[in-house]
Amino acid sequence: MLVFATLIGLVAFANVEIVMNGAVPPDLAWYAGGLVLVATITHLFVRFFAKYADPVLLPCVFLLNGLGLVMIHRIDLSTNRGGGTPMQFVWTMLGIALFVAVLWFVRDHRVLSRFTYTAGAAGLLLLALPAVLPDALSEINGAKLWIRLGPLSFQPGEFAKLLVMVFFAGYLVAKRDVLSLAGRRLLFVDLPRAKDLGPVLLAWIISLGVLVFERDLGSSLLFFGIFVGMLYIATERVSWLMIGVLLFVGGAFAAYTFVDRVQMRVDLWLDPFGNKDLLGAGQIIQGLYGFAHGGLTGTGLGQGRPDLIPFAKSDYIFAAFGEELGLAGAMAILVVYLLVVARGMRIALAVRDGFGKLLAAGISLALGLQVFVVVGGVTKLIPLTGLTTPFLSQGGSSLVANWALIALLLRISDAARRPVEEKRPDRPDRKAEAATEVIAT
Repeated sequence: MLVFATLIGLVAFANVEIVMNGAVPPDLAWYAGGLVLVATITHLFVRFFAKYADPVLLPCVFLLNGLGLVMIHRIDLSTNRGGGTPMQFVWTMLGIALFVAVLWFVRDHRVLSRFTYTAGAAGLLLLALPAVLPDALSEINGAKLWIRLGPLSFQPGEFAKLLVMVFFAGYLVAKRDVLSLAGRRLLFVDLPRAKDLGPVLLAWIISLGVLVFERDLGSSLLFFGIFVGMLYIATERVSWLMIGVLLFVGGAFAAYTFVDRVQMRVDLWLDPFGNKDLLGAGQIIQGLYGFAHGGLTGTGLGQGRPDLIPFAKSDYIFAAFGEELGLAGAMAILVVYLLVVARGMRIALAVRDGFGKLLAAGISLALGLQVFVVVGGVTKLIPLTGLTTPFLSQGGSSLVANWALIALLLRISDAARRPVEEKRPDRPDRKAEAATEVIAT
């Protein structure tokens, strides 16, 4: 499957070059050799250090990453700006390097539960850091999500996402019995006790802080959605979902009323054709025109005009695929994402420990929610938020952090699929054995 995924990316790359330049690039063999070598090394590393890991996740991620590189290169050719593809290729290599490092250092995912509160503090620090920095060091396109270091910039929130998921998983494993206790009954739903509302209120306040001080709707929605989803998975109580939805609706209304950037996003979503913000409205309108132009089967790679869409390589790369691959191609990409999320949830069901279950479910939920928010935004189902499409969009922070998430998911799947008799002896198991030891008298 990994060879097949790599070949699809290489064939798509060659197709773009033939259509736009009339010939196969002379350096295609080098690119092909490099990609095949990286894919082979990554595969062998996974088979050696996590031999029971899920065999489907890595090919799916390679396929998405490869298609993203192809579309970024295709748009670079149209705009005569060649810097995007090499930089994204470098970020891909860094992402794979971090993927290998995570698999190497995290031999047992349960070790991460020892750093629950450290991860939470570090995640909140990374999340809040852009908000306290001057605009000149943290603001791009109106959102304060970045840290600029000379010519380089990165988005700490992408790595904060990983850390807060480790915190959520560790915290909810420890507190889920308390959070599962029922309070008053309203109609057919058992509400949680009032004194247990603190965690969800704190997560709501932090997400609102991200929205107000960093002026980013997507990160705020993703952070709160991950917490409420993991809280529901941990407690299996629908009332937490209801409370989360009510808090989200209330927060969204307050944000629309008091935050200009959110109001602009909603106005553009409701009436893009009548809006005076030509850049924002033009992005939505050109994206919709792109989908319409692509129709059912698309114009073909290299034969559309995705370069007309503002930020087509980042925010609107899914619309670029919708134009050139059509509805069929866009749905195929969504199926690949669905496969990644489904395999992640399957890992969450199969793994034996509670921390691993919640962490795998949280990672899968985060990827699925992010894809829904991005695709919903570009198809005008919901307001546009500015999140990136995982593994497809241009952007180093998102790509590298998502590779780390997949590495953790593979590590958990290795533990889930490992036969019981080959399970590594470790401290928790020795304790469990000691507790059930039979002593002859």
